Amino acid sequence: MNKKTKIYFGPPLAILTEKEKNTLEISGKINRSAERYLEIMRRHGVELTEPERQCLLKVCAAGYLASYEIVELADDVRDSKFTIDGLDKAALAAKLEAASFADLIAVVEELGY
Repeated sequence: MNKKTKIYFGPPLAILTEKEKNTLEISGKINRSAERYLEIMRRHGVELTEPERQCLLKVCAAGYLASYEIVELADDVRDSKFTIDGLDKAALAAKLEAASFADLIAVVEELGY
C-alpha cells in the first residue's frame, strides 16, 4: 500500500469522481479505474517492428496526444515526410487503422506519450 499523497484533480478526474460523496468513495473510484486501465494496457496493443516503433516515436514527438490525435495516428504516419530504414508506412498505417481505440492507447502509453 502506498502512503497517502496529494494529487491535482484536473477535469478528467473531477468528471470521473463527480458522483462520489467522500474521500473513501473517490479513492475507490480512482483505484478501480486505475486497475481497469492497467488491465487494458496488459491486454491491448499493436505488435510493432523496431522501424515502426521509431516512426511512431517521431510522429508522437510533440508530446501529449489528445484522444482525437491518437485516432489520427494512421493519417500522421501516412503524411509524415521522414524515412526510416525498413519502414513500410502503408503497412504501419494499415495496422493502426485496424487497431481498436484501446490498442492505440496502449501503443501510445508504451511509447511514453
